[in-house]
Amino acid sequence: MTIGIWEAMEWMNEPPEWSVQSGALQVTTAGETDFWQSTFYGFRRDSGHFLHGQAEGDFTAMVEFEGRYETLYDQAGLMLRLDERNWIKLGIEHSDGVTNFSLVCTRDGVSDWSVTARPLLTGPQAVRLTRVGGAAIAHYRDTEGGWQLMRLCPFTETSSLRIGPMTCSPQRAGFQVRFTRLEVGAPIANPLHG
Repeated sequence: MTIGIWEAMEWMNEPPEWSVQSGALQVTTAGETDFWQSTFYGFRRDSGHFLHGQAEGDFTAMVEFEGRYETLYDQAGLMLRLDERNWIKLGIEHSDGVTNFSLVCTRDGVSDWSVTARPLLTGPQAVRLTRVGGAAIAHYRDTEGGWQLMRLCPFTETSSLRIGPMTCSPQRAGFQVRFTRLEVGAPIANPLHG
């Protein structure tokens, strides 16, 4: 599957403002939007904005995006989703003055969170997620344009999932994100060492 037409995809929790301009998806978030299930905080939130298409079998998905990160937990990136209790979100999450490359893996209704801290990043950033069987392999693009391994985690082996850009802002409304590119295709040849 190769996605180039944002309008062909479907919204989960459609944002209050979004548009497609010069081929890029521009999104402004609603307030108190998030994806999280239970761990540590004790709450369950499934209110973030997720524009999705269907993905079958094994694949690699990549999204390129740029956000105006200002407030705690402003976040944008890529989501892989089976249902409310099983999903992955991968991207940038603003926390304590740092733009973290961030991954939350939620399985059976329990979320975990891992981060790779970076100074305040500006300009387009990219993340990719490779799904092979019951595994998901996450990378972020570094400042030299190479791909850095961030996480290998288990994920459901079901044949059909939803994939696409995700954004949310738990502490405010009005976080602005521009998604410039989304590609979903065959899995990369060597996702751990390539």
